[in-house]
Amino acid sequence: MFIIELTYIVPLDRVDELLADHVTWLNAQYDAGVFIASGRKEPRDGGVILAVGDDRAAIDEIVATDPFNVNDFATYRITEFLATKVAPELAAFQQKLPG
Repeated sequence: MFIIELTYIVPLDRVDELLADHVTWLNAQYDAGVFIASGRKEPRDGGVILAVGDDRAAIDEIVATDPFNVNDFATYRITEFLATKVAPELAAFQQKLPG
């Protein structure tokens, strides 16, 4: 599982120019089963996405196609973690420690 943290590096009015394109990109990843939660940070200086997948390279490729990334509107920090404990609603995403 991955936490993708976006931090805007341009003013919010510029971010808003690409917001519809960013939402289209998000929706495509939800449809593909990769993203399971996302939203704005408070204060609004970026966003957070919770993604599932076993391959960091695949997540990197997806992030590279975000309109905010393509247009240099945000920086990204991707943290991989093993979701070994989850709420019942997220049982399908529970992971086991290797070994």
